[in-house]
Amino acid sequence: MLFSVVKCCFVSDSCSHMGPKLTRPVRRERAAETFVDGDGDMNRRAHRTTSFWRRVNLPETLVNGNGNFNRHAHWKTRSRSEDLPEKCYNPNDNTLTFVDGDDDMDFLCIGYKSLRARMSCGHTVTPTSLTDWCLRQLEEGSTRFKCGKCEGEWTYEEVCKMALLTLEEEKDFDSKLFKNAANVHLNVKLCPGCKCLVVRENLNDLCVKCPKCTTNNIKPYKFCWQCLREWKGPIPASERCENEDCCNEQLKTLKNCPVIIFKNVGLLGIKDCPSIRACVFCGKLLEHSGMKCKFVICKRCKTKFCFVCLKLFPECQNYFEICKSGVSPRQTAIPVWDGKIANNANINVEE
Repeated sequence: MLFSVVKCCFVSDSCSHMGPKLTRPVRRERAAETFVDGDGDMNRRAHRTTSFWRRVNLPETLVNGNGNFNRHAHWKTRSRSEDLPEKCYNPNDNTLTFVDGDDDMDFLCIGYKSLRARMSCGHTVTPTSLTDWCLRQLEEGSTRFKCGKCEGEWTYEEVCKMALLTLEEEKDFDSKLFKNAANVHLNVKLCPGCKCLVVRENLNDLCVKCPKCTTNNIKPYKFCWQCLREWKGPIPASERCENEDCCNEQLKTLKNCPVIIFKNVGLLGIKDCPSIRACVFCGKLLEHSGMKCKFVICKRCKTKFCFVCLKLFPECQNYFEICKSGVSPRQTAIPVWDGKIANNANINVEE
């Protein structure tokens, strides 16, 4: 029995109903396994797999022409469990709570042999399934570990213990966590001189000093955070340096992007709304496809706001009606994010 793909509300880099991209390959024999048993009932393995696929966004290689799951497709990347031997819990470890039942983090039904242990959120894992699940979150840019069932948050210490991370794995996790935290919270770029990562401490000043280049050159080396060239002009400066053609590419995008055409009947009267907006809380650029409602949720700061009038929810709360205040003009400034999460976070967009 084939099942249809659940399509997302709309495509946006930061607000959508799309799940994280999968990094584990689907084994051919697993993907082609019969979904219905001899009595015509869906078996438990198939039901669990179906539920998982419905929660995530399938890549095009897994969907055939009529929108159904392609049972013969497989992932191009390799799974950790295919490269290394499975890790197993010590049955004599009294610090763990062992339970009978399914491995809740084994979404692809690999069928790990280890005993199942209960996490702090109440769901069960095996060391290898937990390692793979947390690695996938890190590869998606996350700085936190959450349960794939209930969204409950796990501490890093708990993950290290329950996943039986080796020293090499801990170093890999630490490295990925730092890079993700730097990209999300610390505003990090490569210095144009030495190509090392540099943290921008003052988010309102485009002039940044590279410590390594300054030490090597025995004089301050400053570059423009915007055009990534050696600094020219007075400091501080928040808009541009005096290098030729130094400009904010994001502002240029906001100025020149095409207008959006909403597909919903209730929103057809909206005219001249840009198809790209900067998140009103953190400044991340978001694109609306025109499908479904007019609200978006920023993936970075979790802010929910109206794409048309740029008001936060619930100040504007009519999903499929034209905003009373009209269409907000194209943005000419981009908010600077302080790394915090919005107050109206985690509110789902109505489909």
